Amino acid sequence: MMRISLDRACAVRDHWSMTASGTFDEGVHLVSGITGSGKSTLALMMAGLFPLSGGSIVKKEMSSCMLSLQFPELQVTGRTLEEECTSWGAPAGEILEATGLAGRTNTSPLSLSRGELKRLHLACVFSQDYDLLLLDEPFSSLDCGEKSKLCTVIEQRSGITVIFTHEQEIL
Repeated sequence: MMRISLDRACAVRDHWSMTASGTFDEGVHLVSGITGSGKSTLALMMAGLFPLSGGSIVKKEMSSCMLSLQFPELQVTGRTLEEECTSWGAPAGEILEATGLAGRTNTSPLSLSRGELKRLHLACVFSQDYDLLLLDEPFSSLDCGEKSKLCTVIEQRSGITVIFTHEQEIL
């Protein structure tokens, strides 16, 4: 069974520190807290992108992990919407149609509104089947309808999904 376990995993930044322990098995999990409480840092630690100052994080029976950052522009890799979809291994036509961006294949992702870019980014992320999916503030910049659609997509996913958000009422 897939699992990620944190045993006193510690992060230190300047005059701030955080320690976390817990086990996440297959399914959807929520990590919630106020702004600045360390949710994004914990997500980075679980993805292996922030060095631990102590403790451990052990992943069991996982071969793929994806961290979706709060700000989608930080993960743009393509010059056009088509290149962006392709860089994720996603079928550009299907993704652009599903996100309401059809006919804009040569548009720069960075020219989209934050909400449009967030929809595109999440559609690309969900086009793949990651064992561990870490979603940092996935509802930011989305309207109520898009938030509801995202909840449905999350519910249908297999593997381990950890949602880091202060918007717990959405779930």
